[in-house]
Amino acid sequence: MTTVGVEEEYLLIDPVTGRPAARAAKVRAAAGLAPYVADAEIQTELLQAQIEVATPVCATLEEVGGHLRRLRHAVAGAARACGCRVMAGGTPPPAEGLPVPVTDKARYREMQRQAPQLVAEQMVNAMHVHVAVPDRHMGVEVLDRLRMWLPTLTAMSANSPLWERHDTGFASWRTIVFDRWPVSGVPPYFADEADYDRRVGRLLSTGVISDTGQLYWQARLSDNYPTVEIRCLDVQLYADDAVMFAGLMRALADTAMRDAVAGGTAPRDEGEFVRAAMWQAARHGLSGDLIDLRGRRRPADEVVQGLLEHVGTALEEYGDTREVTSLVHRLLERGTSAELQRRTLAEGCLDGVTRMIVDAVVAR
Repeated sequence: MTTVGVEEEYLLIDPVTGRPAARAAKVRAAAGLAPYVADAEIQTELLQAQIEVATPVCATLEEVGGHLRRLRHAVAGAARACGCRVMAGGTPPPAEGLPVPVTDKARYREMQRQAPQLVAEQMVNAMHVHVAVPDRHMGVEVLDRLRMWLPTLTAMSANSPLWERHDTGFASWRTIVFDRWPVSGVPPYFADEADYDRRVGRLLSTGVISDTGQLYWQARLSDNYPTVEIRCLDVQLYADDAVMFAGLMRALADTAMRDAVAGGTAPRDEGEFVRAAMWQAARHGLSGDLIDLRGRRRPADEVVQGLLEHVGTALEEYGDTREVTSLVHRLLERGTSAELQRRTLAEGCLDGVTRMIVDAVVAR
């Protein structure tokens, strides 16, 4: 059985002003006091107002959901004890108070020296899904078959429409912010694992990036685990939606591995089309058309339905069909979290959006 793990990044805010609160070290220490939280499950991030949780390796979606809810409750409780709140938003609705100090690690200090303005504006939060692969060769096979689905997943996960107290016009502004780093966006097609390693080595040799942690492709091979790490998602408001994406990612990777074993050929696209598809996904989420695998503009619900059909066999074999498809259909009916933020903003004020995002962390 293919296993999966999930990482979620959150923002810490002051409950009175709504501004980022640089208390990640204190919150991590407070959360670590809980008897049901392991030390490695909660980590600091680039900026001191961000914190990350990581589930253990999970065999089922039930495990994923249980661990995410446990860790969300632990971090939310620790934040309250430290006088702040946790937000599960891809960007902070009120961004006043930037810049936030970087976490005191040599790697982060070097990133700030290299690109101070990018680091200052890196107040963006993602969800990462690790899917186990048997080896690096198969990992590259999976990457090559996942690439064209990354825009669809980005559109479905959109949860970052606001920045500096206004609507950016993008459903996933986090995607646009992150794409400014030198190695980012949809990964290229790789001939094999040797090609992957050669090209990464050339990037490192330029000195523009200092380590493989700065390979900010939206999917990459993990250096720390035998996994493919899929990084295109905004952090989700609700744990249920995070579980849905874990199921879709595992099914996509499993489908890719089956195709590779069967001797299938990974699709090779013209790079400008997949870049355009990603921009379109970040701009509109599911509220406009998407660009499908053939470079055609199509209604978003049709493209999402195509994704479900593509992974249908894998979902069925893992027993995930009912849960994942019902959550996907709910997403199509309800709209993305970006749409929820905009509807809340239209009904009241920015403070209402902030409250909604804070309350969603531990909501069912």
